[in-house]
Amino acid sequence: MPAEAVSATSEAPASHASPVTAPAPARPAIVRGEANYVPVANPGVLEGFARRTLLQDPRDWPLLKLNLWISAVLLPFAIYLFVPGAFRWWLAPPYLALVFLVFVDRYILMLHNISHRPLFKARFRWLNNWIVWVLGPLMGESPETYAAHHIGMHHAEGNLEPDLSTTMHYQRDNALHFAHYYLRFVTVGIFELSAYFAKRKRYQRLRRMLAGELSFYALAAVLGIFVSWQATLIVLVIPFCTVRFLMMCGNWGQHAFIDAASPENSYRNSITCINTRYNRRAFNDGYHIGHHLRAAMHWTEMPVEFQKNVAKYAAERSIVFEGIDFFQVWGMLMLGQHRRLAGRMVSLDGNERSVEEKVAFLRERLRPIRREVASPATNVATAA
Repeated sequence: MPAEAVSATSEAPASHASPVTAPAPARPAIVRGEANYVPVANPGVLEGFARRTLLQDPRDWPLLKLNLWISAVLLPFAIYLFVPGAFRWWLAPPYLALVFLVFVDRYILMLHNISHRPLFKARFRWLNNWIVWVLGPLMGESPETYAAHHIGMHHAEGNLEPDLSTTMHYQRDNALHFAHYYLRFVTVGIFELSAYFAKRKRYQRLRRMLAGELSFYALAAVLGIFVSWQATLIVLVIPFCTVRFLMMCGNWGQHAFIDAASPENSYRNSITCINTRYNRRAFNDGYHIGHHLRAAMHWTEMPVEFQKNVAKYAAERSIVFEGIDFFQVWGMLMLGQHRRLAGRMVSLDGNERSVEEKVAFLRERLRPIRREVASPATNVATAA
């Protein structure tokens, strides 16, 4: 997919952040080479048909094209591994290389985008089932669970206390705290999510999630017992376990730095990563602050929103890293590499600070946050 530099041309999104005073004069951060797609005037036959007939937004051709590639390359490979007598262990490395080095990061962030914005026009919306129910299990995603957790719960709660994946209560540069966070998710997470929807009487979302989750387990059991446990391990189990771990790493990195004085403020409870290979592969997923401000913003518009509103980001003291992604942020936190993280921080207001000042600022936002309910409408936040 072509990557082009983006200029600021769109309107600024509405903000729900707390008011600030005396914003520092900001200089535009340099955004270059991020993911972008401009529909060409004379597309090929397949692209032209998709844009005219199938796609809700013609800019989403790269998302549909990714699914076509997975269907044409990975799906036949996966089916072949289940053919009686066909499985050979030497086929496992190239298959897993295709999954994890070629497709999985792009698939998950494609799934993220189509969970927020429909990929297909209304009369073709049923095609979404192919992406979620057929391709999803190959990518480590049990059908419907991602949308339930991310759209139905995480965005509804915004990393605050009711969010089952909140990072607020943890020391977010502590590997033992992350281990607790991850193990809770993989052991009781599905039960907590079921209780979350049941308590709120969101039964349709609950039914769809349980149907997808239980169908995945049933499929793995049947294929593992009656067809090939080896192929089941490679095609379903390893991607499923690996992707769930990676998604928790990613969410931890996205919400590692939180301002205890304003944990509900998207500018201060999320981070943004710019000018990174990850953005070019994963449809600008690094612009996480902008995503929480406007969840339905199109992926091609995210660098534009950031560039146009960099002064606001600076005034809010948002944390923006350059040249690294959320997984690298997570890795540096687990290894205690605060100075390396500080070296990647973008000085949004043009005032360069010392490494020591940056490290102190980062450490302050990594502290666990406990909030006591002072009244039905008031929360008091304290950093432990």
